[in-house]
Amino acid sequence: MNTNHTFSKKMKTEKITILRKMILLAFALIMLAGFSQCKSSEVNTMQTKRINPYGNLPSYASFDEIPYPYEVKKVHVDEDTQIAYVEEGAGEETIIFIHGLGSYLPAWKKNIEGLSSDFRCIAIDLPGYGKSSKLPHSGLMTYYAQTVSQFMEKLGIKEAYIAGHSMGGQIAMVMSLYHSDKVKGLILAAPAGFETFTKGQKQWFRNVMTLDGVMRTQVDDIQNNLYYNFYRMPEDAEFMITDRISMRKAKDFEAYSYAVVQSVNGMVDEPVLAHLEKVSKPTLIIFGENDNLIPNRFLNPGFTKTIAESGHKMIKNSKLVMLPKTGHFLQFENPDGFNQAVKDFLMNK
Repeated sequence: MNTNHTFSKKMKTEKITILRKMILLAFALIMLAGFSQCKSSEVNTMQTKRINPYGNLPSYASFDEIPYPYEVKKVHVDEDTQIAYVEEGAGEETIIFIHGLGSYLPAWKKNIEGLSSDFRCIAIDLPGYGKSSKLPHSGLMTYYAQTVSQFMEKLGIKEAYIAGHSMGGQIAMVMSLYHSDKVKGLILAAPAGFETFTKGQKQWFRNVMTLDGVMRTQVDDIQNNLYYNFYRMPEDAEFMITDRISMRKAKDFEAYSYAVVQSVNGMVDEPVLAHLEKVSKPTLIIFGENDNLIPNRFLNPGFTKTIAESGHKMIKNSKLVMLPKTGHFLQFENPDGFNQAVKDFLMNK
């Protein structure tokens, strides 16, 4: 018996069988495609949504159309600058919440909900962001700190706890350094400013963050950028993606984008690390153990806890809390852990 001939014949039979299956599969796909085209418009719409879930989002004409969870108030801090803010709750202590880079005051929604029963909670949009005025400005941390100080004067607030997330944390520290009489204490949520960057690394930030780049950010990148802020992005954070997509055609979008670029320059141009030992106010530092942004994974690979502990050691009157299974946007991803840490800090001071 010719085994080679038998083996060859068997292989040929198997190839024919596979080819037949492929033809049948292709035919089935063609039939399925034809069947799908005959479906109702409702089904087609559902399929389109699966491919592009953000295809039917409305476009905001201006940032004032962005829905906010609370009634928005506005106050002029000077002739050119108007600050949008929300205020909820009452209590012996006042907390002023400052958002991070590219963000807005709704980022503090869950914290206002959880803390306004015990404290007066005020969240602001920084100049250039959200519903605040958008005239060009330096983006320097000292500029933002001065604006918050002016805001407090306009509202008659003598001193408050300044809570800042990411870039907002760096602004809070600058406030403690330059406007210490208005700062009763600091609440730093994954604050920027605990890392050291070389001259070349600072230039890298400037090269990467351009006006054109911010304005032309694609939907996929918007999604990925936000997901990267979380350990596991909660479903109710979806509005941060949809708002960012819908604002792209707003008349004040370019001004907002310019503020983002200026803010990046401001962070690297006014580092605070060398001055942390001068921060004397009671300080609560909170980080997520799974922060993907601090330290910068490209420039300073390492561990978040290492950065957090180094900042904690430099700020003498500080307490450090690390939240497990929590990313950079810790106050939204883990509001229970964040809010409890704040309550413990303020009630046991």
